[in-house]
Amino acid sequence: MAVVLIRMRLALLRNSLRGDRASWFVLGTGAGLVLAVGTIVVAVLWPSLLPAALAVWLMGWVFGPIFTGGGEVLRPEYFAMIPATPRRMAAALLAGAFASPAVLTTLVALISMVVYGWRFGPLAVLVALAAAMITLVTMVLISRVTVAVFGLLVRSRAAAVLAAFVTGTILALSGNGWALAVAAATADLSLAGTLVRLLPSGWGIAAIESSPPVALGILAASALAVVLLVSAWGALLSRRVTSAARGGVPARRRGPRPFPVVRGMHVVAAKELRTWSRDLIRVHLLSFAFFYAVVFTLLPVSFGWWGMVPFTGLIAVMMGAGASANLYATDGTALWLTLMTPGAERHDVRGRQLAWLLAVGPAAALLSVAGAAASGETWAWPWVAGLFPAVLGGAAGLVVLIAVTSPVPATDPHKRGSNPLNSGADEGGETGLAWLMLIAVPVTALPAAAAILIEPWAGVPVGVVTGALCAWGFGRIAVRRLTSGGTELLTLMKHGSAAGPAAREEETSAPDLPLGHRTAIIVCYCLAWLPLFPQGLVPMFFKLFGVQDRVWFLALYMPDAWQWPTITFMVSVGLLMYGYAILFPMRYKAAETERA
Repeated sequence: MAVVLIRMRLALLRNSLRGDRASWFVLGTGAGLVLAVGTIVVAVLWPSLLPAALAVWLMGWVFGPIFTGGGEVLRPEYFAMIPATPRRMAAALLAGAFASPAVLTTLVALISMVVYGWRFGPLAVLVALAAAMITLVTMVLISRVTVAVFGLLVRSRAAAVLAAFVTGTILALSGNGWALAVAAATADLSLAGTLVRLLPSGWGIAAIESSPPVALGILAASALAVVLLVSAWGALLSRRVTSAARGGVPARRRGPRPFPVVRGMHVVAAKELRTWSRDLIRVHLLSFAFFYAVVFTLLPVSFGWWGMVPFTGLIAVMMGAGASANLYATDGTALWLTLMTPGAERHDVRGRQLAWLLAVGPAAALLSVAGAAASGETWAWPWVAGLFPAVLGGAAGLVVLIAVTSPVPATDPHKRGSNPLNSGADEGGETGLAWLMLIAVPVTALPAAAAILIEPWAGVPVGVVTGALCAWGFGRIAVRRLTSGGTELLTLMKHGSAAGPAAREEETSAPDLPLGHRTAIIVCYCLAWLPLFPQGLVPMFFKLFGVQDRVWFLALYMPDAWQWPTITFMVSVGLLMYGYAILFPMRYKAAETERA
């Protein structure tokens, strides 16, 4: 059975490497190999840091699948009818899980243990080889058990919020984790070094450093842990495939308190507010936006810089807009209820805008005021007061506009799989919508920012007017789009992007980009924000307002004569990367159409 599952996993991987999946596969594998080689370099040059590096790999295996929605290719439900014991099925699925590029990349990283063992002699090298294999199996098993436990416990709002905290913290660390490195340069890391050695990723290091009898004991204990993990995973799989899937939040014993009798858009707003508090996907996305904003802005406080804290609310609004960009698609085919009610499109769009403002606005405003007051940065008050209404209104308009013009089809809520936090939508498409929102929402605040540069408090009325106009104008366009194209939108929700002859003809007439260009476009979308925002626009504001903290901004470390040219260069690089990612596919499609 194990051989069959391995072949099945490889066949699925081989047949799925098309389009964006192939690009992400190349990028992910390349990045993983770079990190693996870096781990080996750590073992050679900084051996004392090797336990910490291996702990990072372990954390990746634990939190990576949760962050990406489960990471399961061979789902246990597919094999529920096979007459096999839970332990045998767990062992077979484990073998199938090893047919993965991530496992091979981790194996390359674990060669660092052999390099480390060379320092202690030939016997330690043999111990390191055994420890590396046991550590690899342990990491994969811990990942699988974590996903299984997460799938069983995630069916509540508390678990959805906890998952949002994990994903928000991981993503914030990936963008602002440099602050911890700066703080760690002056901190006592002896306790942290002891803790990382106690993790399963550090047991092999302990075996290498120990005498032969102790090393054998550690290896035997590690092997026993593997056996226990396989048994635990088998029990979890058995419970998962034999229990009925329960999506959403369990019904309460007492009846819900009814909303007041309302009409028009207020009915939609009341329904949406209940959805924001009960749909686990929405609870997860909204909590993620706030957790990301708080963690992202507080990380630089670890070394004493409070400059980002006043803008916590602004970042929460932008992340909330990015998380809500697929607003209509998350409801699935329920759109037919709106389309079958004459004149309901305007009430539906306006009600969703009102509900989104009520769900995001008050909490984000509280974070803005609290952040500006706690930071002690008095210069930030005009910026917060002027930019917040502009960003909030712009986001409220863009959320519904993007949701009806560029939806990514998702599974109906009642048909979701074992992980209720997975909407079933294409992850690449949803990520693209989120990036689009993160670029478009700040653009709506440019008039307010310009007014603040001229006269600080003049940005407040400009921000209020700009936000109101954006919310009204973009919402009006969304109403027209939903009224005229609602039927096509419902068809897209029901059948996906390939539904209908017109869609198939358009798909045929627009061939995929070459793999190299597609990969370059993904790299540009993922990295263009680095030179544009943190290395370009942020030091520009620092220069304009005389902020002396250089932090990690390259331009501020340059001589005075080179600071503005460096800022200009960084902004230009970021804009060029975004321009290439947006314009090249359009030009390629036009060229291919002319040739045809």
